[in-house]
Amino acid sequence: MPRAAVVPLARLVARRSEPVAVAPAPPRARPRPRDWRWQIRHAVTTVDALAASLPLTARELDGARRAAREGLPLSITPYYLSLVDRDDPRCPVRLQCVPDAREAEAVPGDLVDPLGEVAHEVAPHLVQRYPDRALLLATDRCAVYCRFCTRSRMVGDGGGARSMQALAPAFVYLEAHPEVRDVIVSGGDPLAMATSRLVPLLERLRAIPSVETIRLATRVPVTLPMRVTRELTQALRRLHPIWVMTHFNHPKELTRESLAACARLVDAGFPVMNQTVLLRGINDDAATLERLFRGLVRGRVRPYYLLQADPVGGTGHLRTSIATGLAIMEQLQGRLTGIALPKLICDTPGGKGKVPLVPDYVVERGEGRTLLRTFRGEQVEYLDPPEG
Repeated sequence: MPRAAVVPLARLVARRSEPVAVAPAPPRARPRPRDWRWQIRHAVTTVDALAASLPLTARELDGARRAAREGLPLSITPYYLSLVDRDDPRCPVRLQCVPDAREAEAVPGDLVDPLGEVAHEVAPHLVQRYPDRALLLATDRCAVYCRFCTRSRMVGDGGGARSMQALAPAFVYLEAHPEVRDVIVSGGDPLAMATSRLVPLLERLRAIPSVETIRLATRVPVTLPMRVTRELTQALRRLHPIWVMTHFNHPKELTRESLAACARLVDAGFPVMNQTVLLRGINDDAATLERLFRGLVRGRVRPYYLLQADPVGGTGHLRTSIATGLAIMEQLQGRLTGIALPKLICDTPGGKGKVPLVPDYVVERGEGRTLLRTFRGEQVEYLDPPEG
């Protein structure tokens, strides 16, 4: 039997002293805050995360704890949180997204479903309150849960994007009712859905011949502007006409990123209209709204509605009186070009429909004559033409 080779001791020692090759550690993944999925994954959704991000007042802390237990959930994207003034509890962005203990307070007129959407549901997830249009609730998720949300009864309930199977009865209803020519896709926020889920939904709507116009009701350009990618606009533009209804409430939201998102939509052929909610302590003065509306027009976004806040439960501290809105509109009349001046609208409780609110400029009516008051306070007589 051959003898095993003898290795000199000096060589063994030398081998043991040689450095051992170690595989390099994989590079640590860098944060990608400009990626919309990263923003969604890193949204602030817990009390601890919110307290670590902002010095909370006692009222905010109580509100956040309540949101964790019941009611409207908490979710704020890192982008939108970056617009919050850490040192000012009255910051207009902060008031929109940080819970408040007053959400537990009930005031006269509060409703769980202020627009009567449950009563007007004609198929699962499909609401029809007008003869020619319907509302499709495609998801319960938003990038940010606004504290004045009309649909706080349902958003964030865990269901997520509705499957095509779940929406099938809604599509069948629309096919059977050709009088419905306009479908508003809302939720939740449809642009918070993945493109792979949104496109089939819109393709199915576009396949219904009587559906002439599709509207996307979204706050994504405000709260998650990096979601408006070239991939998204390219995927949707072949399904035109699609109108985008945005939701800017304060000039502070008109950032370089949000205006760039609007520009990408407009450049891809999507008309962009804005619906501002009138909110106490946030935008309930003419100077603030004038700056907002002028900024939107510069960004090629049409101010469409100034909405009286819906009387959803827990929002009494954020709502204004109707008289406040009328006074603001009277101040804006004549100061703003017509393309920058929205309609003041009250969506009547119970789902009875929207009512335009207009300051009274008629001083007196007589036979064939009307005395009018201009925005300068001047009185001018208008004479009707002779009959026949």
